[in-house]
Parts: sequence; structure tokens; C-alpha cells
Amino acid sequence: MMPGEIIRVFLRPQFPELLLTHVELSALAVGIAALIALPVALAVRNTPLGTAIAINVGNVGRAVPSLALLALALPFLGFGFAPSLVALTALAVPPILINATTGLREVSGEIVDAARGMGLSEAQILRDIQLPIAAPVIFAGVRTSAVQVVASATLATFIGGGGLGDLIVEGFQRGDEAILLAGAISVAALAVATEVLFGALEKALTPKGLRLSRRKQTK
Repeated sequence: MMPGEIIRVFLRPQFPELLLTHVELSALAVGIAALIALPVALAVRNTPLGTAIAINVGNVGRAVPSLALLALALPFLGFGFAPSLVALTALAVPPILINATTGLREVSGEIVDAARGMGLSEAQILRDIQLPIAAPVIFAGVRTSAVQVVASATLATFIGGGGLGDLIVEGFQRGDEAILLAGAISVAALAVATEVLFGALEKALTPKGLRLSRRKQTK
């Protein structure tokens, strides 16, 4: 098989649409998941019981395979983009919920008490102390979730969600390695790009003091 055959798949008129659908499906799923998980993590940050429940619910959610989530969405929501989005959002919530809850819980109670002693309100403590300290852990959860969703969105093709999984399925059905590899390479490249992008965002949003502290610990 020549590389030119794979390139011809990339040059198909429908390839940009498949790529755009895959990116759109993944981005919306992670965005909606963040809008669900982060408020929950913020709401339970000061209650040990609520924190434990949130983490356990997240762990249970992570145990459910992505293909099972898509299969569960099919009988209730049917085929198409929307059922795929619901299933992928369910897949994206647990990593964000677990990391955000854990990150906020690990902020030292002594620091929070000292801030209260200085007269800071709860909103100020959250904005100026808890969120900046927990930011790297929270972003690590978002990054994990995004990479997981990009890879799993390939399965959306089985319930009519579209995306790059269409190429992989077509390659299998036609026994065409070029189409199969073009789909697989595209998904892998998109997952790597997502990892790099969110890694850079995580680094950019980590407070300078925390970055310096990490460097000292690694020396």
C-alpha cells in the first residue's frame, strides 16, 4: 500500500466534514461536562461527605465502558448526533468531577482558615486561593477527559453520530487498508493535538508560584 492512497482519502471532499463533526462532538461533550462537573465540585468542596459522594460517583462513572454508554443511549435517544453527544458527555464528566473535587479538597485547611482569619469572604477565598491552587489538578482532569472523548468519539459512528469513525468502519467493511489507516491516523493525530493543547493551557493557567514550587520539588 502506497502513502498516496492514504493521502487520497484525506483529499476526499467529505473528509473536512467528518473531521469537523468529530471535533464538534468532542468539544461540545467536554464543554457540557465541565459545566456539569465543576459546579458540583464547587458545591461540595467544604463538605467531606459531599466530596466523598462526588468522587465515588465519578469512579463508578469511569468504570462504565464508552461503547456501553453509546449502546445505552441508543434505545432511549435513537440514532444521530444528539445521542452521541449525550453519551460522550456522560463519559467526559467523571474525570473532571474527580479531579476538580480532589484538587479543591487538597487545598490546605490551614491556608483557608488563615484567609478567613484575615477577613476574606468565602467567595474571595474560592477565587483567590482555592481555585488557583487547585487549577493544575482541575485542568489535568479536563485534559484527561478531552483526550478520552476524542478517542471514544470514533465509536459514535455506530449510532449515527458521524465523525472520523465513519472512515474506520468503511475501511473494515470494504477491506480497504488505506481508508482504515486514514481514519486511525486522523483520530490518533487529533488525540495527540488535544493532549498538547490542553497541556499548554494547563501550564499557562498554573500560577507562577506553584510552578516554581514544583520545580524545586523535582530538583
